[in-house]
Formats: sequence, structure tokens, C-alpha cells
Amino acid sequence: MVKSAEFVKSSPDYRQSPKADKPEFAFIGRSNVGKSSLINALVNKKDLAKTSSQPGKTQLINHFLIDQDWYLVDLPGYGYARVSRDNRAVWGKMIRNYILKRENLLNVYLLIDSRHSPQKIDIEFMNFLGENSVPFTIVFTKIDKQTANKTNENLRNYKNELLKYWEELPQIILTSAEKRQGLEELMDSIKSIIPYYNK
Repeated sequence: MVKSAEFVKSSPDYRQSPKADKPEFAFIGRSNVGKSSLINALVNKKDLAKTSSQPGKTQLINHFLIDQDWYLVDLPGYGYARVSRDNRAVWGKMIRNYILKRENLLNVYLLIDSRHSPQKIDIEFMNFLGENSVPFTIVFTKIDKQTANKTNENLRNYKNELLKYWEELPQIILTSAEKRQGLEELMDSIKSIIPYYNK
């Protein structure tokens, strides 16, 4: 159970992020994957992360301090958003630099809309993380928006696609922000990693 969650700052560059003195966990996904809703549900605050029906709302690296103990980072969505190609390139560089150079980042939670079949851009992003030895967890969102059979079918398809590239798959968590499903498992995942943080 999260006792406190507060916004710390938004940064256009990882070098302007808060001092790297606490364990850090980043949340990222394609635009409109339900990232802000899931973050708000996870920390039990309705408007900590700003939600929007417009894809591409998050445009900076947003740090939130949780229980005065660790940072939750809301990263800009990748893929389609109603922004210029130049802006997308800037975001892409910002995200890559943050993920590869932020020394206190312990795990990336990669959010994927459970309603869709495997998307090339998601697979490419997972492979980018894998090639750079960045630990990550796959988080399927919006499982309440379809039948369990459909979710399981898409999950199987994703696993089959990933096994073309990976010998072993990362942890996969199924969630619904609206129904609060999978949130305990998600928080348990974070708490299980925190002890590995070396100051």
C-alpha cells in the first residue's frame, strides 16, 4: 500500500532529473496505452499522473517520489502521437538517453494494450531493451475491456512472437486500472527489486 506519492519534477533531459540517490522504476508504452491511469491506480491517487484522451500528453521525464523511498518515472509514449516527426525524434533520443544512462534505474515497466495483436514497434522496443541489457517487465493493460479468452489469445501471440528473438521471456503482469486488477502483483514486483539497489 502506497502511503505517499508526490510529483517532484519534469525534465527534458535525464541529466536534469532529481539526484540519482534512490531506486527508480520507469513506466513507458505506446501512446494511449493507459499509462497515466495505471500509475494513478497503483499509487492510489486520482490525478498524480495527468490523463488525457489525446495521445502524446506526456512529453517530459516525470519523476514522482513514492513513500519518500523510491522514484516512479512516467516517460513519454512512443509510436503514434499527434506531434511532428522532429518532436518524436527529440522524444526518442530523450527516452534512449534516460534508459541507457540513468544509473539508478532498476527496471522498466513496458505497458502494452492487451486488446491488440503484437505490434512491431513494441517488439522492437523490447529488443532494444534486451540488446542493451536493461531489465524490464511487460505489463498488459486494459484487460477488463475484453474477454479473458481474447486476452489470453493476444498474450499467446505475444509470447510466440517474442520467442523468435528471446530464449527466456521477462515477467508478464496482466492489469486493469479501472478494476484494480494486477496492481498488487505490480507493486510486489517493484518491492522485490528495491533491495538490489546499491547507493
